[in-house]
Amino acid sequence: MHLTRFTDFSLRVLMYLAVKGEQRSTIAEIAERFDISRNHLMKVVQDLNHHGYITSIRGKNGGLLLKRDPASISLGELVRTTERDLALVECFGDDNECIITPACRLKPILAEALSAFLAVLDHYTLADLLGQRRSRLISLLQLDDTLPDA
Repeated sequence: MHLTRFTDFSLRVLMYLAVKGEQRSTIAEIAERFDISRNHLMKVVQDLNHHGYITSIRGKNGGLLLKRDPASISLGELVRTTERDLALVECFGDDNECIITPACRLKPILAEALSAFLAVLDHYTLADLLGQRRSRLISLLQLDDTLPDA
């Protein structure tokens, strides 16, 4: 299984905002820190805002903030929300044209594997991604000078 860049960037945005806490961030700032496309990040942020993960505040003192507590954001929920297609193989979809589908055992096995993958992610939250690594993340993201002491 391969997660899309959309999900990868969604996770990065949420981690970034969680590390920043109550300090607002901008799309430009996050794009620069991760060296990713601002245009692509705008789509990610719009989707995260639409699904209630973040708040986008417009205006001069605007920016992005987490809307939910990091401990309430399940990684499994996020992956289900951001991955547009969890069909691992053709036979998962409505347009299946594989001729061996009636005799093939691959679909139920892969469905079980996908379920197990998501079940593991359901046991973890955004807060688990931060944990005791918050100070290291602050350093790697070069936020040392922008955050108040915790």
